[in-house]
Amino acid sequence: QLVESGGGLVQPGGSLRLSCAASGSIFRINVMGWYRQAPGKQRELVATISSGGFTNYADSVKGRFTISRDNAKNTVYLQMNSLKPEDTAVYFCNAGGSLYSSGSYWGQGTHVTVSS
Repeated sequence: QLVESGGGLVQPGGSLRLSCAASGSIFRINVMGWYRQAPGKQRELVATISSGGFTNYADSVKGRFTISRDNAKNTVYLQMNSLKPEDTAVYFCNAGGSLYSSGSYWGQGTHVTVSS
């Protein structure tokens, strides 16, 4: 089970940190990541991280977003800085895929709205 939290409304240029708490069996999966889906658009990869700390980011978020994981807490984080209106989307936690594609485990999603 994957449970996201941390979404909300933020002004452009602001920051948010998303968290994804995973059940123990899922957290042992190698790769976890964050995906997002904006209204009327397909779901897209935002960032992924392996158990060894290797990461992959979408070009649109490089330099602004940072993915990390705390193995002791079975939690994956997405620190989002310098947020833009185009970052507005539902953000989903994912597990079981590769650094470049999603796996079969999904969270319920958390809304992020970037607006003044």
